[in-house]
Amino acid sequence: MYLTTEKKQEIFNEYGKNAKDTGSAEAQIALFTYRIQHLTELMKKNKKDQVSERALVGLVGKRRRMLDYLKENDIERYRAIIKKLNLRK
Repeated sequence: MYLTTEKKQEIFNEYGKNAKDTGSAEAQIALFTYRIQHLTELMKKNKKDQVSERALVGLVGKRRRMLDYLKENDIERYRAIIKKLNLRK
């Protein structure tokens, strides 16, 4: 399995406020980004995998909505997470 508990903890430690911070926008965006990168690699190998494609589109939408929320409420946090994750925007 590509997303182990240890990997999630590592992501939350790096992008959250602390290890237990799983709900902050930055931690969620980082987790979505990791999952999107994994599904993108999977889609390069299996072009006809419709289930993974649907999951990928859903995750991109969730991340976009979370980024929009962060942009409206705290532009500095938005700019920091965009820069830290190297997202285009």
